[in-house]
Amino acid sequence: MHKASASAQNDVIRLEEKRPSASPPPGVTLAEGLRQQLEAAIAAGHLEPGSRLDEQEIALRYGVSRTPVREAFRLLAASNLVELRGRQGAVVRSIGAHALIEMFQVMAELEGLCARLAARRVPPTWRATIEPIHQRLADLVDGRDADAFYDVNQEFHEAIYEAARNAFLADQTRRLRNQVAAYRRRVTRMPNRMSDTIREHEAVMRAILAHDPEGAHRAMRDHVALLGDNLLDFLAAFE
Repeated sequence: MHKASASAQNDVIRLEEKRPSASPPPGVTLAEGLRQQLEAAIAAGHLEPGSRLDEQEIALRYGVSRTPVREAFRLLAASNLVELRGRQGAVVRSIGAHALIEMFQVMAELEGLCARLAARRVPPTWRATIEPIHQRLADLVDGRDADAFYDVNQEFHEAIYEAARNAFLADQTRRLRNQVAAYRRRVTRMPNRMSDTIREHEAVMRAILAHDPEGAHRAMRDHVALLGDNLLDFLAAFE
């Protein structure tokens, strides 16, 4: 049996703590189910940009043949999450600083639109959904657990996607978010970023709950975009 390098083996082992299921949900092909699990692992930071995805190791781990693994790699490449490099195989995509800034700009507008629509559409009961998530996030600031903070932060944003009541917009926003997920985690680890996030989220919540579409869009756009000193700090950390 071909022996993968230690780093490649570690990349595959980190996909999930427990052995993943080889059986996809009803109506989902094996390749699509595998794509979803690999995409989740990339978005969660278990596979960093530049990590090689070893075809044979993944096939063994998921208990499938190599054919659906290859198809899953092609699907991931179509979503710009991995690069197919011939003999080198599939590699988790790395994004250059210039392209990444452009992606963050688009991400800010998509998230801003979600917030704008949420401000127009949320019922008064939405407060009971968003405030507990925000409180959980605030409770994590002093602990300095950036990964836990990032995960709850995603819940906050997901609640706004759902409140926008536009499934297509939510899907497109998630797709772009997953492409830049590893780098958004780096932003979370920047000094003072978690405490700044709490303050910025409060502005977003206030605008949405006040049914202020313009204010919600502006607050969310400024929250997600890399502006001013935040941009300079990110570029320094990126290098």
